Amino acid sequence: MPMLTDPSQKYRSFPRVDLPGRTWPDAVITAPPRWLSTDMRDGNQALIDPMDAAKKQRFFDLLVKIGLKEIEVGFPSAGETEFNFIRGLVDGGKIPDDVTVQVLTQSRRDLIEKTFESLAGVHRAIVHLYNAVSPAWREVVFGLDRAGVKAIAVEGANILMEQAAKYPETDWHFEYSPETFSTAELDFSLEVCEAVMEVLQPNPQKPLILNLPATVEASSPNIYADQIEWMCRNISRRDCVVISLHPHNDRGSGIAAAELGLMAGADRIEGCLFGNGERTGNVDLVALGLNMYTQGMHPGLDFSDMDEIVKTVEYCNQLKVPERHPYAGELVFTAFSGSHQDAIKKGFAAQEKRNDEYWQVPYLPLDPADIGRSYEAVIRVNSQSGKGGVAWVLEQDQGLKLPKRLQADFSKTVQALADAKSMELSSSDIWQAFQTRYRLDGRGKYQLVDYEERKAGNDRLFVGRIIADGQEIPVSGRGNGLISGVVDALSAALGIAIDIADYREHAIGAGSKARAAAYVECAIDGRSPCFGVGVDEDVATASIKAVLSALEGI
Repeated sequence: MPMLTDPSQKYRSFPRVDLPGRTWPDAVITAPPRWLSTDMRDGNQALIDPMDAAKKQRFFDLLVKIGLKEIEVGFPSAGETEFNFIRGLVDGGKIPDDVTVQVLTQSRRDLIEKTFESLAGVHRAIVHLYNAVSPAWREVVFGLDRAGVKAIAVEGANILMEQAAKYPETDWHFEYSPETFSTAELDFSLEVCEAVMEVLQPNPQKPLILNLPATVEASSPNIYADQIEWMCRNISRRDCVVISLHPHNDRGSGIAAAELGLMAGADRIEGCLFGNGERTGNVDLVALGLNMYTQGMHPGLDFSDMDEIVKTVEYCNQLKVPERHPYAGELVFTAFSGSHQDAIKKGFAAQEKRNDEYWQVPYLPLDPADIGRSYEAVIRVNSQSGKGGVAWVLEQDQGLKLPKRLQADFSKTVQALADAKSMELSSSDIWQAFQTRYRLDGRGKYQLVDYEERKAGNDRLFVGRIIADGQEIPVSGRGNGLISGVVDALSAALGIAIDIADYREHAIGAGSKARAAAYVECAIDGRSPCFGVGVDEDVATASIKAVLSALEGI
């Protein structure tokens, strides 16, 4: 069936929230939230093949390493695998003292009792109770009115208190979610939360976590922010509750909803690494945390070894992190476009000269090194690339700093090669093409055999032997320096006019293993500029090789 010409006949626009004087648009996030990972519960239940105990343990260890202090480890009443894993964490002493585990339960006596059994003996835990409150669930799923749905929540809260009293050795904390909050009436969500608070009697020292989920993201993020600010304004004992957000990503704006929700007054975020979860997933804790990091605020989570985090999550979830995934994907720091490459290359060069530590490289909001990525993949070359990108690859891989006009000359070779291959060129492809083009491979028509320099009055005398078109010939020349002596010698021996337009040199590396690179631009018999490159342990030898390389343009 095709899309409707008038979708308003089938879908209603989401209603706005009446919130005069809303403050969140002018708010600034000044501190990271409390983080909860629900990878092992909400993320796990969304997997094609849910994690087994070994994978769950590996994921748990990763979350602890990253720095998560609150981890939802499962849904113990969902099955024996979940229950036994949680018991294994507790009985095996695998929960660090500074980590609080959380478990989820529906508001049913048998499920709540099973949940507490799974945690018996744990030093500290959060039991997360939920029931859906929106009209669709009341009318379609439960067949209950408001009073009936509120009664489910109140009964569950009473059972929480009863069960907690049976296990006094544990420091129990509670969380309540009016599930489907984002599509429910605000006044009814507030009414149910107040009723639960009346039973649990939270205080500032031991607050209740009120989780206000976008179980299905059905509105733009600004409306979700309005809903959160409305709840923060109207809850009766704001100092006795922690407002937690659980944004889903059905509209693709879960991260924006989370950020605006924090601006609206929320204290805590629930999500998954790389946004795994039902349908389009939960909010991505990695992207959200690194968004804060790029604004100069440490999120309290450590993503220094991004490649290892990606590797572990992909193994445990059996889902690939896409190449374009924010911060973590293989291509997120990579530029193929020539203009982008040129700007990035100039940005890195300027960064080296800056007098402060502030990061300011075009197209790169985050320094890849901060998350364990190298600069090698920042610029990659295909048919869309320009001279700056090619020069970057050679500088990063081979230490060569090509003059601008030489960059332009070699980029023609790379462009032709990329067009011919119709695919991305690897760094080895580029290096091989460079060696062939400027005869660094030792296969040129002109090669240096040996030479020596002598002083002759105020001049320098160059005497040597070269191979020209397969024949070894002696050469000698005079000039005020090495290059002018070489030019004089070659011009006389080969019967050509060589005019040097530009000469550059630099060291490659440092210490005893350093080499020298030399570049020349010259006109031969008045023709278009020819470019040459020489690399050698000795800078003088590199210079001579560069001039011979340029003769290949004859």
